[in-house]
Amino acid sequence: MSAQHTTAQTDRLDRGAWSWALFEWARNPYVLLCGIYVFAPYITNVVIGDPVRGQEVLASWHRISGLMVALTAPFLGAAADSMGRRLPLLGVIVALMIPAIALQWYATPDGGLPLWALGALVVFAGVSFAWTEVLHNAMLTTVTPRKLMPRVSGLGLALGNASSVLLLIFVLVTIALPGTLLPGTPLFGLDPAEHETSRVVTLICALWYLVFVIPMFVFVKDGSAGAGAKFGAAAQSGFANVVRTIRKLRDYRNVATFLIARMFYADAKTAILIFSGVYASGVMGWGLVEMLLYGIFLSIVAVAGGFVGPWLDERFGSRNAVAIEIGVTFVCLIAMVSMAPDAIFFVIAIDPAVRLWDAPIFQTIPQIAYLGASMIIGVSITAAYASSRTLMAKLAPKGMEGELFGLYALAGSATVWLGPLLVETFTATYQSQRAGFASIAILLVAGLLLLMRVKPPAEQSE
Repeated sequence: MSAQHTTAQTDRLDRGAWSWALFEWARNPYVLLCGIYVFAPYITNVVIGDPVRGQEVLASWHRISGLMVALTAPFLGAAADSMGRRLPLLGVIVALMIPAIALQWYATPDGGLPLWALGALVVFAGVSFAWTEVLHNAMLTTVTPRKLMPRVSGLGLALGNASSVLLLIFVLVTIALPGTLLPGTPLFGLDPAEHETSRVVTLICALWYLVFVIPMFVFVKDGSAGAGAKFGAAAQSGFANVVRTIRKLRDYRNVATFLIARMFYADAKTAILIFSGVYASGVMGWGLVEMLLYGIFLSIVAVAGGFVGPWLDERFGSRNAVAIEIGVTFVCLIAMVSMAPDAIFFVIAIDPAVRLWDAPIFQTIPQIAYLGASMIIGVSITAAYASSRTLMAKLAPKGMEGELFGLYALAGSATVWLGPLLVETFTATYQSQRAGFASIAILLVAGLLLLMRVKPPAEQSE
């Protein structure tokens, strides 16, 4: 009886694990509301005023932030390992990131915030996001027993998507729709003529982050097997440790193979998230309301990915779970690029004048089919994030979690330019959005082939 009681206790998530997962509830809405569905389109279409040039400018900002992350993330993780505590450093980064998000409110087409300053804020917020990801991921091994890691990892991603859904719905119902499809005026007296209805998401995300990050610093147990060095000494030793870690990867070829595989399929996932909206807007002709609803639908189903990942992990093992998720992503990507306003699956012609219903949005078969494939890919991508993080935690030798999660972040950012480069090259060569979007499949295939060479970790529990 006592043994059963002990088992039940070890299977229950404590408030430290919940608080660790809640960090993603606080932080992740910034990516979806500001980086994909609302503020980024506002930058390209309104602040810059030219969607083509706007996409180029945004791409350059992403390349800069990606390079900075590639050059700093591994050393940050190693320094945190040497310090023995991660929360103080995480607190500093969060305290700087929140104002960087809020200040983007001042970006207006009349030059309220210079473009270079807006770019600096976007780059800093992106780099800070990656830094918090390194530190947050590295703490997974200390907030919960090994056998509960898949559940806690999946819970974090599920909560991150759930909070994004809530905020997307809030913005749609109280700010975007009033005065357009609904009577009334936007909440808070926001002026659409001044583009405040688009800019306000920066303030909303900053406030949300500030409020819900608090439990992370109150309830999460901090500490590791590190020596407890000061930051300066830790940074110096961290640099040496990373260099040594990279050299030691020849002795951890299994980990190295996984990190290289993740370079390709993580870059593919990021490119899909970015360009699926571009494809939907350009090919399907979706506007602001459709894009908000598109984001809501994908975020809702992505919550399921936070639970599908752990389920696949427990049933098939971490490595095989990631392989399944990449395969589903590939199939859905091909299905998405097969859609056009007048055709589905490349060859099946559809009369664009035929409406499935009288609703003002998502009226045709291709639109519904594209939305369906996108929803499935949302589940598979989220599940792959959860399973990949768990696989990294299981593959990492004890005491090397921070620096290896730094390399994990590097693997997710070192080739962040490759997806956009493929899309740009194929689009320009074939003068086709479809060809550009489909080129992302190359990265998925490369990542999957390398992943299958990774030896699965011992699936054991504490």
